[in-house]
Amino acid sequence: MPSLGSFSAVSRGGSRVSRPEMATQPKAITVAILAMGGEGGGVLSDWIVDLAESNGYTAQATSVPGVAQRTGATIYYIELFPQSDRQSVLSLMPVPGEVDIVIASELMEAARAVDRGLVTRDRTTFIASTHRVYSMAEKTAMADGRVDSSELLKSCESAAKKFVRDDFARLAEAHRSVISAVLFGALAGTDALPFERGQFEESIRKGGVGVESSLKAFAAGYKSEGNRAPAAPKPEVPQKLDALHSRIEADFRPAAHTMLKLGVQRLADYQDPAYASEYLDLLGPTNQCDPKGDLLRETARYLALWMSYEDAIRVADLKIRPQRFERIRLESRVQSGQLLEIHEFLHPRLGEIADILPAGLGRWLLNTRWAGRLIGRLTRDGKKLRTTSITGFMQLYILAGMRRWRRGSYRFREEHQKIREWLDRIPSLASRDYALALEVAECPRLIKGYGDTHALGSRNFETVMKALSTLNGKSDSAVAIRRLREAALADDSGKRLSEALREVNA
Repeated sequence: MPSLGSFSAVSRGGSRVSRPEMATQPKAITVAILAMGGEGGGVLSDWIVDLAESNGYTAQATSVPGVAQRTGATIYYIELFPQSDRQSVLSLMPVPGEVDIVIASELMEAARAVDRGLVTRDRTTFIASTHRVYSMAEKTAMADGRVDSSELLKSCESAAKKFVRDDFARLAEAHRSVISAVLFGALAGTDALPFERGQFEESIRKGGVGVESSLKAFAAGYKSEGNRAPAAPKPEVPQKLDALHSRIEADFRPAAHTMLKLGVQRLADYQDPAYASEYLDLLGPTNQCDPKGDLLRETARYLALWMSYEDAIRVADLKIRPQRFERIRLESRVQSGQLLEIHEFLHPRLGEIADILPAGLGRWLLNTRWAGRLIGRLTRDGKKLRTTSITGFMQLYILAGMRRWRRGSYRFREEHQKIREWLDRIPSLASRDYALALEVAECPRLIKGYGDTHALGSRNFETVMKALSTLNGKSDSAVAIRRLREAALADDSGKRLSEALREVNA
């Protein structure tokens, strides 16, 4: 099977200058878009094709789907050719070294474009979003498995003739649109295509879907070209959180202010402002015993994550938000007058059902075999739910509304008991061994994911906390806790932790 390069060279042979009479033949403008599923790569491709065809160019677009270990990844390839008396021969695939414009919807996709040779120093205008959508290998690593973004940026910078970068995903979110509209604006701002801004905007209007939000996002991308403008407007702080932000400024260590404000916003969205206030209450003792603020900042980070554990209530809440419907409508290119249907596949397990029940009922369900078997039979095949129907939407709406009773649920009681036990250790440790307190503050890193991964992480956390009681007071206890935590994060079998525990005990 021929390689990508050889295939493209053969299919493109007629457009190369191979005969004297073709020496003055106009050259095609080549554009490659690397995008993942749900990011509107197809919409962006359609806009570019419409832009060209509406302004005297012949255009051809192809797409090749692939896998990015995150979600479906697709390379969209477009060639634009000035209309002439001669018949143009356009390629179906990008040729390494012969691409004028490369657009990447995410930083790893940008690195893939460089690795494929699509970006060249003497030719390519390179537009890339600097946000990350982590791969499965990065997500499933028990420790921090993320690729260094700064290294990816350096390779992109050195490969391109012109490199335009920004957190375009954050810009899209700030304007309640999709990233394709922001990238289209960034493309217009580079002047890499021979069209005016108004011609770009007219292509968006012709689409007829989400026009106003897309035009606002387009304008944000246009202004961000070359980092001439700030990366994105800061999201407005909801007025209901003003009092909590003022409390943070007045009562807590400055080193932790940013983390505390992010935690408050996360928990108010997850539950309500009262829950965010409880978050600050829980951090009060740590704040009092920490003159530096480093311990407070790390404790605040992991407390916010732990308090916003994911349950069925949270999932339902996210699925019925208007922003999700609008995003799917834009990504699916639903035209005016067309109907959009969204189907969810739900497969709740026994534990997920028990988690959201009142504490006593949830505990009974988990401890009663016949009830567990009955639930298993009822949920064995899962359930399909049409979110865009009244009945489907109302089922999710009612489930999301259960968050008002979340505080009485089985999972809430269990998690908060563990949270308080962890928090109670930190002030007393800080007064004797600040380094050890910092290590203990980071231990909730072990608790992550769901299902078997969450169960393993919880067991590892309990193992490390039990080891703390025997290590407390020893001169190297901070180092020992770090070794145990890193061993637990090193694999998903628990073997490394068992080995480290034997060494520490020895």
